[in-house]
Amino acid sequence: MRPNQRVSSIPLSQTLALDARAKSMLAEGRDVINLSVGEPDFDSPAAVREAAKAVIDAGGVRYTPAAGTPSLRGAVAEHLTRSRATPFSPGQVTICHSAKHALSGALLTLTEPGDEVLLLLPAWVSYFEMVRFAGGSPVAVEPRADLGPDLDALLEAVTPRTRGIMLNSPCNPSGYVFTQREVAGLCELAREHDLWILSDEIYSRLVYDGAPYASPVSHGDDARARTVLVDGASKAFAMTGYRIGYLAASEEVASAVARLHSQLAGSPNAVGQHAFQAALVSEPDEVEVMAREFEARRTRLVGDLRALGLETPMPGGAFYVFSDVRPWADERGSDGFCEDLLEAEGVAAVPGSAFGMEGRVRFSYAASTDSLQAAVERLDRFLARRGRTGQFQESSPG
Repeated sequence: MRPNQRVSSIPLSQTLALDARAKSMLAEGRDVINLSVGEPDFDSPAAVREAAKAVIDAGGVRYTPAAGTPSLRGAVAEHLTRSRATPFSPGQVTICHSAKHALSGALLTLTEPGDEVLLLLPAWVSYFEMVRFAGGSPVAVEPRADLGPDLDALLEAVTPRTRGIMLNSPCNPSGYVFTQREVAGLCELAREHDLWILSDEIYSRLVYDGAPYASPVSHGDDARARTVLVDGASKAFAMTGYRIGYLAASEEVASAVARLHSQLAGSPNAVGQHAFQAALVSEPDEVEVMAREFEARRTRLVGDLRALGLETPMPGGAFYVFSDVRPWADERGSDGFCEDLLEAEGVAAVPGSAFGMEGRVRFSYAASTDSLQAAVERLDRFLARRGRTGQFQESSPG
């Protein structure tokens, strides 16, 4: 008995693999600073915790409809109507086990065998494998030098087989936030070539410097009709373990995803749904506090990394920086850089190769200020020993 080829060909998520390795080293007694995983180091808001306990204590934890509870779908529709400045109805919302679950469900629903899906680099690690498993072919599109979208390159990548575009703003791993003009250009390209847009907006609440958030659904009726919006509770509400997300689309697509999930996954987590509804309705103050702390950490970390000589663009959102390590990389590239950094200094980071961009490394600043400062000090030692030749100049400790 062996796994089939489709499953055997799927690699383990590099971010989860690195997180598991870091946690294994910690369990062994190693001193590790884990900057590999995108998980807020804050507790979920009090309203979330209280709502979760209340529904458990009330004995109301039962199966829900596959598309989610009517009350949560209504709360999501109201939230989107306010935040995206365009009306949504509960029938256009499907609740999922997570944003990742919503993305995979959307791709399985929209993708025919052989379809090409354009991925704007750098792209989150799971996009490539999600598209492949859905039967499509991911087509990577290189960014501009500042890691923003190159719309000319995107246009050149369109072929008769192209069916969709995946958009992620703020971007994981770069933190780049698309401007209104860039989103408008992408929507126009999608209209001209009749493409759907899968917009991953999981970091939409974590935008800094007072910049407005741009979503395709806010750019007219045509863009709204061809967009599947994905969001969830994990990042902005620090609810990673609650495993709850959603997608919003046309009623036809939303109901099709719910029908698919009814067979493959059943109903979403009932406790997570109840807690997420409490978060959306109450809009807890803790979210803004967390966002401002991330913004301060971002500014400090970018300054520290630049002082070490690492070219690091200032991210406009999320909680990642994407540094250029090519002067210090050897023939193994960013993979080898991250392996050596973890073993030599106990700092876990994610190689740019995982996101389709060799030569860069993603550091998460969803970690305490003290941890980030210690990580910078260790990175300083690591770079000094390694030298700009990519080779260690002396044996590294432990």
